Amino acid sequence: MSDQNFRWIVVVLLVANTFLVCALAGAGFVYLRNDPAAAAARMPLAGEQLPKTEREAFRRSLSDARRTMRETSAEARQARIEAASLMGAETLDPEALSAALERARKAEYEVRAATEMQAVEFARTLSLEARRRLAEGLLAREAPKPATK
Repeated sequence: MSDQNFRWIVVVLLVANTFLVCALAGAGFVYLRNDPAAAAARMPLAGEQLPKTEREAFRRSLSDARRTMRETSAEARQARIEAASLMGAETLDPEALSAALERARKAEYEVRAATEMQAVEFARTLSLEARRRLAEGLLAREAPKPATK
């Protein structure tokens, strides 16, 4: 191996190792910093304040409601696909586009209504304190978000 090739290999290895060390240091810094603002950026889920068993039952209940409405969700998805196709067509057919969007909206509303009714049925089984916690979770979702720069 020539001296020139050896120097290139050393330079490439130094750059690669520097990159790896910096990546590990950055990951360690992020891990240790544990920024609560980053965790707060996600939208809170209704039911997060419930005790673990009730929270799992609530999520399972909503999941069951969505599962029963899977066909309706597929209809909504198909209507949105059709609307996108109509919108991208060479000649726009406003009536067909409006009808497809109406079908999508109607199907999405049905899914939402079924999910909300399941949430109401689940809330009937909760104690007053648990219902208040659930209400706090719903309000947290609606709270205004802090202004960011």
